[in-house]
Amino acid sequence: MRRPTKDELEAARDRVIPDVLPPDGGTLRVLFSGINPGLYSGATGRHFARPGNRFWPALYRSGFTDRLLDPSEQDLLPSYGLGITNLAHRTTARADELTADELREGGRRLAELVERLRPSYLAVAGVTAYRTAFGRPGTQIGPQDETFGHARVWVLPNPSGLNASWPLDRIAAEFRRLREAAEA
Repeated sequence: MRRPTKDELEAARDRVIPDVLPPDGGTLRVLFSGINPGLYSGATGRHFARPGNRFWPALYRSGFTDRLLDPSEQDLLPSYGLGITNLAHRTTARADELTADELREGGRRLAELVERLRPSYLAVAGVTAYRTAFGRPGTQIGPQDETFGHARVWVLPNPSGLNASWPLDRIAAEFRRLREAAEA
């Protein structure tokens, strides 16, 4: 797949990428929620698509998938009992372009989606966005005490390549902890 041009990236601003979800009634072990799609994802129509994003490698290294999936293969996730959504659907160049109100509204929408889909786990990738969206300023990475309906909540580190404090091995280890809990 060729890389989007600068003009294509700019044209992707404010686009919405559809969620990747199982068909109605399908099993959903873990619903992953990103913060919002970046311009690269908006231009390609694929979640976590920017080269350097560690979501797909972490998913594989943690054992959620049996091979490294390319973002273009995102529609295979439901066959693994996995799905992807975002707190905010609007594509931006940076997550800090989102307002606190957008994140809180996204949190309400995410809670409704979880109630409808009934995943075993909701995994939010991005602790700062989670804190804002759900009014939980002290949240740390890992399993949370709260639930959304029947879903347990796990906060993951943001897999963006810009998150230098979390190298891929540490991100994959946290994904692995989640996978092991979801399989227990």
